[in-house]
Amino acid sequence: MSAASSVPAPGPTSAQASASASAQAPGVAELEAQEVRLTLRQFTYDDAWTLGCLLVELARERNAPVAIDIRRGPQQLFHCALPGSSADNDAWIDRKRRVVERYGASSLLVGTRFRAKGTTFENSSRLDPDFYAAHGGSFPLAVEGAGILGTVTVSGLPQAEDHALVVEALERLCG
Repeated sequence: MSAASSVPAPGPTSAQASASASAQAPGVAELEAQEVRLTLRQFTYDDAWTLGCLLVELARERNAPVAIDIRRGPQQLFHCALPGSSADNDAWIDRKRRVVERYGASSLLVGTRFRAKGTTFENSSRLDPDFYAAHGGSFPLAVEGAGILGTVTVSGLPQAEDHALVVEALERLCG
């Protein structure tokens, strides 16, 4: 084996990874429809536990190295870090969650809306990227008649996959 063949091939640049993730991500209309469809009848502490356990189960089935966070307002109701995740995932959770709290929409939808306008969240939001990230994985927990009460966030996979994991768990929770 030559020295050249033992060197791993470089991964995609962040621009390539972002383009790839956005190519796989749903469009604005589909993301907006998901939020309407996944409005909950209620959201209790038991519901937070059930949703968190669903996410852990789905992630374990896929060997997904993710961290999971569920909040009702500022209170953290559920947190789990699975093997392969790191403290960096917790930082991403905080940044994506802040986008949901500020814009009242999923972090992927916010980023997709900026891209649909021909720009990026980072270039046009005027928000500090150390505190806000419009990357998929954080979703508003909206309750009928009450509005958004909290967030559910996953970090550790490409952004479209983080988002899809959350949506799948919410679909199961909604029945």
